[in-house]
Amino acid sequence: MAPNAPPYNGLLSGHKELNKRNTFKIYDDDNESYPCYPVILSKKSVCCPLCRVRLEEFMSIRIIESAQPLDDPSVREVLKVLRGGELTAAGESPGIDVAKIVSEIINDVRDNGDQALVALEKRLDGADLVPETLRVPLDRLEEAHASVETEFLELVRRVSANIREYQRSILVEDPPVLKRGGRVLGVKYTPMDRVAAYVPGGRALYPSTVLMTVVPAIVAGVPEIAIASPPTSDGDVSPMVLALARELGVNEVYRLGGAQAVAALAIGTENVRRVDKIVGPGNAFVAQAKRQLFGQVGIDSIAGPSEVLIIADDSAEPEWIAADLLAQAEHDPGSAILVTDSKDLAQSVAQAIEPMLEKLERADALRNALDSYSAIIVVPDLDMACVVANEFATEHLQIICGDSDAVLSKIRNAGAIFVGPHTPVPVGDYYAGPSHVLPTGGTACFFGPLSCNDFRKASSIVRYDSQSLAEDAADIIDFACREGLTAHAKAVEIRK
Repeated sequence: MAPNAPPYNGLLSGHKELNKRNTFKIYDDDNESYPCYPVILSKKSVCCPLCRVRLEEFMSIRIIESAQPLDDPSVREVLKVLRGGELTAAGESPGIDVAKIVSEIINDVRDNGDQALVALEKRLDGADLVPETLRVPLDRLEEAHASVETEFLELVRRVSANIREYQRSILVEDPPVLKRGGRVLGVKYTPMDRVAAYVPGGRALYPSTVLMTVVPAIVAGVPEIAIASPPTSDGDVSPMVLALARELGVNEVYRLGGAQAVAALAIGTENVRRVDKIVGPGNAFVAQAKRQLFGQVGIDSIAGPSEVLIIADDSAEPEWIAADLLAQAEHDPGSAILVTDSKDLAQSVAQAIEPMLEKLERADALRNALDSYSAIIVVPDLDMACVVANEFATEHLQIICGDSDAVLSKIRNAGAIFVGPHTPVPVGDYYAGPSHVLPTGGTACFFGPLSCNDFRKASSIVRYDSQSLAEDAADIIDFACREGLTAHAKAVEIRK
């Protein structure tokens, strides 16, 4: 029992708050305060061993301590939710069958074309459209560009310059040919003919996605670029999106959102021309549509709801980590995971989240994301933290440790890696240069960030002269005959 504290049984009737030393103040019925030093018991429960007071419903994020985290049921639960790719926003029905809904939308668009798009936009976005208004007219693009603030256009041009410089620095060019006698072998990289960028709208507008998708395509040399973005209930697309499209020279913009936009661009309708590849982030329905239509159309990755995993040790500032977690959870839905070898940091971060959360505009959505899709995982050491990070293979990975480079050397799976305490994710979201379109849901094991090279395709180049064919003919004919493909053998033999 804390000194001079009255005997409590269960919860105090008073309130509780955090003070500047990250301890709790407990208020009794007479509004007298007593210090309380909590121990985390479970996802939403803390307890002070001194005054024996249990404080329920306080922590906004669960803390999981495990020596073998990948075998821990609580960690596996979080991993399963993220890998399932079905994060839903606050207010949406949990447990909905996203794959089934998306399959029905795709079939509707395939069977009914523009009429399906008009009906879906009315039902899902509340927009009254007709087939002829699915595409935004050029004069509306020009009007949006003319009305945008000069300061914003100057900002856009600075960011665009950063993206162009970075993308040009990584653009893959044709390598020198390989020559073996009369054999010339090489590869030719060619821009795709026609691509589309999906730019999310709805709860949060992301005009920055226009830059992060379109500029890499321009650097790659793509001649035709289209944009699809959800309309508001009045049928218009975000003026900032329209202004940026015009600024970048994109004149083909569609009032389409969600799975129906992906389906229209992949399949084609009366007024929406199909494309070779669709890129850009989106919600669970957009990501699922890309998954189901991959093969009929190219995609960049499964870029679904946003996520971050942070590896940090006791050198990190708890308030900074808390702010970074909230920045991703804010996407609604978003996932935020901290993996640390420090129990003290885990508790300090969890306690720092609450007062920050109460001051943010999207607090309810943030609470949903923290409660449903987020966690703080305490592990024995940073080696185990890297094992966890590689298994989660998240979209964003932050490393904030005393020796961040040592941790970085052990990371294999991540969409984008932000190294050091002065590199928060928004640096990459808006400004640095690499695209913020990244793989989510564990797909960073096999997908990477969107880049200019995603808009170019490779063709092998093979050239033989007569002497080289004569020298290799016997081996080629032998192999073809062993596979029973005698016509293949004859195509070589006839040239001898």
